[in-house]
Amino acid sequence: MTPQMAMHVVSDALLAAFFICAPLLIISFVLGIVINVIQIATSLQDQVFSTVPRLTACLAGFLFLMPWMLNRATGYALSVMRDLSKFAH
Repeated sequence: MTPQMAMHVVSDALLAAFFICAPLLIISFVLGIVINVIQIATSLQDQVFSTVPRLTACLAGFLFLMPWMLNRATGYALSVMRDLSKFAH
């Protein structure tokens, strides 16, 4: 395996991980901003108010996006397995 091939495999793995995690991170970020704005407007600084909705939204997003995420991860694994003969040389 050449260094270029190794870099290609690692960059594909990082891109796959990024695209799999990005929707959940976006959900958490947007909900965090909304909750922080609500906390600032109401002067309510309760940790449960900021944590529970974020966790609930991430869980719901994870359950909703799980088929897409598994499809994406399986596609990456299949592409690595397909190119396995290239890595053996």
